Amino acid sequence: MDDGRIDVVGIGNAIVDVIAQTTDRFLVDQGLQKGSMALIDEPRAHELYDLMGPAIEASGGSAANSMVGVASFGGTAAYIGKVRDDTLGHVFAHDMRASGVSFDVPAGPEGPATGRSLILVTPDAQRTMNTFLGISSLLQPSDVDAELVERGGILFCEGYLWDVESAKQSIRRAMDIARAAGNRVALTVSDSFCVERHYDEFVALVSGPVDILFANEAELAALYRCDFDTAVERVRSDVHVGCLTRGAEGSVLVSGDETAEVKAEPVVDVIDTTGAGDQYAAGTLYGLARGMSLADAGRLGSLAAAEVISHVGPRPQHPLKNFL
Repeated sequence: MDDGRIDVVGIGNAIVDVIAQTTDRFLVDQGLQKGSMALIDEPRAHELYDLMGPAIEASGGSAANSMVGVASFGGTAAYIGKVRDDTLGHVFAHDMRASGVSFDVPAGPEGPATGRSLILVTPDAQRTMNTFLGISSLLQPSDVDAELVERGGILFCEGYLWDVESAKQSIRRAMDIARAAGNRVALTVSDSFCVERHYDEFVALVSGPVDILFANEAELAALYRCDFDTAVERVRSDVHVGCLTRGAEGSVLVSGDETAEVKAEPVVDVIDTTGAGDQYAAGTLYGLARGMSLADAGRLGSLAAAEVISHVGPRPQHPLKNFL
């Protein structure tokens, strides 16, 4: 943008996705909970990788995927995340920049390898993620570029980062910088298990520095411990904008007394739900950054989610700006 402003700055785990088709039996045999995200160590990552079938490798990470989506809409986006100075780290950085996202965090010269997520997709298109965070979890507060965060109209934070103390402090630093600059803070709670691991802190975040909340039904239930309708009313009083997804039933966006119910866009063949929430966030964030109504922003989110679940992989295959 001409004035140097950035629509959205994302901060999260810089991960390379390894995506393979599998069966429900494989999940059972490996003791994996379908539809969840589990953190694994490096030996387990190698073990699962060896057992997986043919796979597609692509740069991923929740907030990173969303920033690519924002850029695909024609928005300006930047990303803060940590990779190692290794082959996968170079691939990740190249993919982000080639997608139009600013990414300038220096690669780590030593330490754990670049993180990767082994994603198993069952015939019903559900994805089960097994994530080795690697060096991505060692993001430091010093990696947060204050000037970059100040330029972002919205700071988009990934809940997955909350599992490691240094990364948690990096998010807190970024939130403090954004709020001091008068920018909005958005949070995706990422996973219901993530909420349960850090329940008290997430409740404090949502009722505190967070302006825009992204959560699906399971995550909302974990956060508020009540039924969906009651949780929606609580969201109204906690954040400025709540973006609440319900899968095939679409989404509900709330802000004060305003409510927008957005239908899910029809998809002929659902191939892979990996990245659906990430791209929903991308479209909605782009719309909110550009001053659109709740309904229009939510519709962009639904369109982006529909595009990404129609193929394998968590990022758009076609320019999302075509939906504008």
